Amino acid sequence: MAREISLTVNGTEHELSVEPRTLLINVLRDELDYTGPNVGCESSMCGACTVHLDGEAVKSCTLLAVQADGAEVTTVEGLADDGEFHPIQQGFQEEHGLQCGYCTPGMMMTATELLERNPDPSEEEIREALEGNLCRCTGYQNIVRAVENAAEKMQERPAVADGGGD
Repeated sequence: MAREISLTVNGTEHELSVEPRTLLINVLRDELDYTGPNVGCESSMCGACTVHLDGEAVKSCTLLAVQADGAEVTTVEGLADDGEFHPIQQGFQEEHGLQCGYCTPGMMMTATELLERNPDPSEEEIREALEGNLCRCTGYQNIVRAVENAAEKMQERPAVADGGGD
């Protein structure tokens, strides 16, 4: 029996009817055409499907879509702002942090959450944060450099006013 759910993905609201056993990754890719998150291992081991759910990096291959009902989901497509690459996307491009690119969206989403929590991580902290994301191509060094690059860019950005009063 299908269930009605509501998801906001990259700022766009979606009302959907899904089977209770449908995984979030399948809704994102098959129903909503967000192809950034990839299906890899389907057991949460590789991280290729990582998205942000209400700001937290989660592996969408082991999360039921009904569990995300009412949530804000951000995929790698949602990182860019008005056509401007996010610093993590710039970092991966500038530091050649990808080869085949299959793991890249998940790496970027995990790294973005890290940089939001810790704007100046050490190499060890970056490696620890990314240990749930597997890459079979790069050997990780360029990925780590890409995250370091993004951290520097994010620290250089001017602070955004909160709009609040005194």
